[in-house]
Amino acid sequence: MPGRSRIVWPVIVLAALVSGLLAWHMAFGGLMTRLDQSLILSRHALTLEIERFRYLPAVAGEDARIRAALQIPEDRGAITAANSYLETLVQTSGATHLYLLNHEGVTIAASNWNLPESFIGEDYSFRPYFKDALAQGSGAFYAIGVTTKLPGYFLSARVILSDGTPGVVVVKIDLSPLQETWSRAEQDTAVTDADGVIFLASDPDWLYRPLTSLSGEVLARLDRQQTYSGADIGAAVPLMQGALGLIRGKNNRMSASRLAVFGQGWQVLAATPVVPAAGIAGLGAALGGLVAAMGLGLAKIRRQRRALLELERHQSALLERRVAERTAALNHEVEARRKTEAELRAAQESLIQSEKMAALGRMSTAIVHEISQPLAAMEATLLTAVMLAEAPAPEATARIETARGLVRRMQRTTKRLKSFAQKEATATEPVDLLSVIEEAMEVVHPRAKAAGIMPKLLPVPVSCKVQAGRVRLEQVLVNLLVNALDAVEGRVGAQVEVSLELSPDEARIIVADNGPGIAPEVRERVAEPFFTTKSKSEGLGLGLAISTEIIASFGGQIDLDPHEGGGLCAIVRLPRPKPEER
Repeated sequence: MPGRSRIVWPVIVLAALVSGLLAWHMAFGGLMTRLDQSLILSRHALTLEIERFRYLPAVAGEDARIRAALQIPEDRGAITAANSYLETLVQTSGATHLYLLNHEGVTIAASNWNLPESFIGEDYSFRPYFKDALAQGSGAFYAIGVTTKLPGYFLSARVILSDGTPGVVVVKIDLSPLQETWSRAEQDTAVTDADGVIFLASDPDWLYRPLTSLSGEVLARLDRQQTYSGADIGAAVPLMQGALGLIRGKNNRMSASRLAVFGQGWQVLAATPVVPAAGIAGLGAALGGLVAAMGLGLAKIRRQRRALLELERHQSALLERRVAERTAALNHEVEARRKTEAELRAAQESLIQSEKMAALGRMSTAIVHEISQPLAAMEATLLTAVMLAEAPAPEATARIETARGLVRRMQRTTKRLKSFAQKEATATEPVDLLSVIEEAMEVVHPRAKAAGIMPKLLPVPVSCKVQAGRVRLEQVLVNLLVNALDAVEGRVGAQVEVSLELSPDEARIIVADNGPGIAPEVRERVAEPFFTTKSKSEGLGLGLAISTEIIASFGGQIDLDPHEGGGLCAIVRLPRPKPEER
């Protein structure tokens, strides 16, 4: 009994811990769900606020007054007209500021031209929104204004005059109303830039603090661009200091957080205190401990009653008998499962063998059909050569050469059949797809030159490596290129193009031609052994079947899709290694 007493408390504590963890998991999951819903609403509100002004700079840049001011900046009348137009546009649109920069980044017209903090004459060439607009046509940037010392979101659009003179129209948006809306909610909301620095927040204590520590390079760039002019980002304490997305907020409380990616690398952050979840977890732990204590008490009473009603010897004998019976039943079950698995493996091997035999039967029929005619022709040709052997006869020489060609054809047939029938285990290795494509195009170069059709390799931004056999993959591409050349040979405007496309999960090698294509009812059978659509005698119908088997051994597949404008696209799909394996 003393030993049992020592077990009671650990069991109660363990039950309390398990119950508390389960309650915490459920409560924390509820918090995360509410945070996700809050993120959706916050992102939507932020998007609507920005999209209202997205096209304002471009529209303003089309106005004749803006273009006149940009073309003749020394004309005071043109500048005054542009200032008045920008001032009116700000009043009607609700934007904070609108201003025009020349090609050097100097402000020549602004909506606040008549205010003490006017932008006129200020040089903003260091701002990313100016550089991006000149280079790409538009720009966007959030920063604290170096002139007004007020934060805002800057949207810019390039203006190009007929003589090529560029300029940039910029609109500044005040996003602080969003902060006021978020501050009235029960949970904290914030927005960070691509570097993880908070620039919008319902809690003022969060403003201009990074989520995590920033590198010296990032701090130097922020200082150079004067992104947060007047704020000491380097001295700010990172907001996120705990694991599992927990952050330390006011009164040293811990809050759960959720991040959602927004445009330009921004992240929307929603956080809520974890105190309610901790309270639910504590309640669950108390209930779990109580239930465990009651269960142990009932179990103890039951054991005492059983000890009074049953003899120990009888109980031991009964237990041994049951153990023996259960052991025998388990042994029988294990043996039955082993037998069933063996029968399943045998049935599977028998089925595979049956399929192999069926394939061999189809191949043997094709072999008889393919070799019988060359043998008959050889017999007639060699007979003619014997009859003309005693006298000079050019015809005999030509017929003997024909016989040699037929023999070589038979050798190619048997060689391809052997390659199709035998699936040798060949090791794979990381293979660079671009180099394999280039080598395959080099192999078919003589064939393409003879046909007068040179395959074109479309520009490849970046290559990649896949796990495959280099020689076998090159064999597949050579076969697809030859098929494409055969399809377009003799056609006016014949084209064969090769391209490489990449996605996160797979790499696609595309061989496209503008030939006659393949009918839908035939496309399902082209990968079958000995099925061919070629009218030439060299076509055995094994090339695509062998290629399909090779690509399948690499874990990929070959698709045949119609090409836009006519023709066929042969797509080789190969799985890419996982990011950690690249």
